[in-house]
Amino acid sequence: MKISHPFRLFCLALCLAPLAQAPAIAQNAPPIWAYHTTPEGASPLPAQADDGAKRTFPGSEVSMTLTETRNRFLANDWHPTSHPAMPEPVLHGRKPNTYACGFCHRAEGQGGADSANISGLSKDYIVRQVQEMRSHARQTAVDQRLPMVLKSHVFNSVTDEEIIEAATYFSSLPARSYVKVVETDVVPKTASYLNLFLVPAPDGGTEPLGQRIIEIPDDVDRFEMRDSRASFTAFVPRGSIARGRALAESGGEAGLPCAACHGDGLKGGIGPRLAGHYATYLVRQLHDLQTGKRRGEQAGQMAATVEKLTLPDMIALAAYAASLTP
Repeated sequence: MKISHPFRLFCLALCLAPLAQAPAIAQNAPPIWAYHTTPEGASPLPAQADDGAKRTFPGSEVSMTLTETRNRFLANDWHPTSHPAMPEPVLHGRKPNTYACGFCHRAEGQGGADSANISGLSKDYIVRQVQEMRSHARQTAVDQRLPMVLKSHVFNSVTDEEIIEAATYFSSLPARSYVKVVETDVVPKTASYLNLFLVPAPDGGTEPLGQRIIEIPDDVDRFEMRDSRASFTAFVPRGSIARGRALAESGGEAGLPCAACHGDGLKGGIGPRLAGHYATYLVRQLHDLQTGKRRGEQAGQMAATVEKLTLPDMIALAAYAASLTP
């Protein structure tokens, strides 16, 4: 399945549009676009068939077939000389259900819009998040998404020692982001690929963005091959970055600036790094915190901050944070 990318040219022909207001998200109505799932009545795009050909791309001397890149017990390492040796939990995992951490989060920790960018997060934070997933303190509004199903297999079988090994590795990596945030009012029509991430619809076309963030890999094939350096474009409503900056600096109704916990430039403090995360990942976390799906040691401290956020607030904060250099 070769998908064209006409949205790369959209930045040349976008019209100004005001940022509309919207009510707070209802607890039973997560923004489907942020969870990359297929709307009711539609079907996700199927997996691309493997023709057996070895594939590669500029910047890497490695080549693999699609089937090889889909092995959940192997972190696809397209840039093997650019990082320390991966420990077994990251590189291979352990059969039958402890999949390689680097399979979803990639060898260099950048993950994807369907998962999370964990490069450079603190060891203690990563360990705590896995423990809170294992205890069901950290859950999500759409728990049947494939990434969450796979993750549940892992945290129900991974050992404490394996968690520490993986956390030590990912925390040692430099924090990097390959997300470009573009303000617009028109986006490509999209389809969900395996309920994992959004891609341009095979039939093409455009549609109004409205109050959404549409986050798409710039090269679908490269991202599907699980390259840690595959880039994304996050299309956000006009004015989102400035509005998000103002909200982050003022703290909104809660009155607590984001930097008080998340550090200067949102690069991390007593709270985790927010800078350079995937924008839709950040919206998912804000929604899950607001609705009580995500609980845990630090989640309680966020309760007052997220309680009265509207959907446009979440979009603006996510757009701003995603636009920052980690």
